[in-house]
Amino acid sequence: MEQPGFTASLVAGGVAGASVDLILFPLDTIKTRLQSPQGFYKAGGFRGIYAGVPSAAIGSFPNAAAFFLTYEYVKWCLYTDSSSYLMPVKHMLAACAGEVVACLIRVPSEVVKQRAQVSASSRTFQIFSDILYEEGIQGLYRGYKSTVLREIPFSLVQFPLWEFLKALWSWRQEHVVDSWQSAVCGAFAGGFAAAVTTPLDVAKTRIMLAKAGSSVAGGNVLSALRGVWRSQGLAGLFAGVFPRMASISLGGFIFLGAYDQTRCLLLQVGREGS
Repeated sequence: MEQPGFTASLVAGGVAGASVDLILFPLDTIKTRLQSPQGFYKAGGFRGIYAGVPSAAIGSFPNAAAFFLTYEYVKWCLYTDSSSYLMPVKHMLAACAGEVVACLIRVPSEVVKQRAQVSASSRTFQIFSDILYEEGIQGLYRGYKSTVLREIPFSLVQFPLWEFLKALWSWRQEHVVDSWQSAVCGAFAGGFAAAVTTPLDVAKTRIMLAKAGSSVAGGNVLSALRGVWRSQGLAGLFAGVFPRMASISLGGFIFLGAYDQTRCLLLQVGREGS
């Protein structure tokens, strides 16, 4: 069992995360506004679609780096033979661990970003200051549970599917997949996972955008889902599903492709330098 290049995983994950978050930020803004309780146009419509981008820029590198460092480390710790039927379980556990760690960085960035996206006239730093003044540190972690409850099912679908598709493609062509092939697998896995976890994303958005002190702001995911179901039905639970699928499919293509490419390059440089 060879120890993977953890430094390469950290840097590659950070580069991939920052790339995808900044490239696809407008789609994320549209999705957030579609899920906003005041409605798409009142939340800003197509105006100021880069509102909140400083928060995403600051949080994306360390967030993705923390995820992939944890993901690769847990995969290494849970080593099994590549033909083992336990491989999907290993990938699921590694992805879950990665999400729990990454969300410690992601959630504060996401809270500030989403509030900026539905209030384009407010500056990111002002929103950050207001949250700290009115709610303290816990305000920055509002929606942590709902984010983890969204990300874990998402990762349970996306990462085992990504790894399976890569293994299947490698087997069919009798050599390891190229980075662009890994990216295609990532796009399919991401889009599918995005579709089935959209209701959890809607609940997370409502909790993060809720007025401080309201029942929704308490962070109960089931309560938030029931509220959306009662007011908007199935359409409300899947609000923003198409921009979410488009964003995450493209994101999966860029994110996982860039991760594989950057990691391979860094490992190659490390081997040549040693």
